[in-house]
Amino acid sequence: MYYNELPRHVAIIMDGNGRWAEKIGKLREFGHQKGVEVAIDIVQQASDMGIPYLTLFAFSKDNWKRPQNEISVIMNLMVESLKNEFQRIVESQVKINIIGNLNDLSLEVREVLDEIVHKTADHKGLNLTLAISYESREEIVNATKSIVQGVINGVYKIEDINQRLINQNLYTAELPYVDFLIRTSGEQRLSNFLLWQLGYAELYFNEKFWPDFTKEDFESALSVYCQRERRYGKTGHQMKQKIFATQ
Repeated sequence: MYYNELPRHVAIIMDGNGRWAEKIGKLREFGHQKGVEVAIDIVQQASDMGIPYLTLFAFSKDNWKRPQNEISVIMNLMVESLKNEFQRIVESQVKINIIGNLNDLSLEVREVLDEIVHKTADHKGLNLTLAISYESREEIVNATKSIVQGVINGVYKIEDINQRLINQNLYTAELPYVDFLIRTSGEQRLSNFLLWQLGYAELYFNEKFWPDFTKEDFESALSVYCQRERRYGKTGHQMKQKIFATQ
């Protein structure tokens, strides 16, 4: 029995690029290159399937701890792939958003990202969010500071602080909550990714490293999501009654 339509908002932790490359005797940079190619395919597939929102964990705040040459490769790949794919982005009407601490990025990278975001702002297709230099706890701390400053300035009262106000001060204020999280490479943790936004998300863990993740794997994951019963605290009987009432 299928309980759900396709998820409205899918988030993916694209894990395992470096380990995939090492496993086949290649440099880690080769894995990141392949990972970008897979990401492009999955973005196009999500767009073709009519999924409204897709968020990709492209670069964690913790990834700055990696060797500088690997960081440079990842940044260059992101910039070049966005440039090279821009025409397809326009044709598919994909809207690009960037979340994270962009002050950590070089001026050159920020300028390219800002330009892409500006040029796609009016697109009506897939809303693609790239999380770059992102960590969820920092996002929540920054939202808290913003709200506290608003209270100090008289914009808010203490009694105004609720879940909705917190959500409005997050990087993802314009996005719906995540319905479905996919993580590759067999790891089963959130890695400080969208902790607030994943409150009621269905979680799916795939054993494959990201460069081996295929369109068929994406479809299989979505099929699993569609068969899960999302109860939101209610009983299964209540949810079935709701489904029958809408038929």
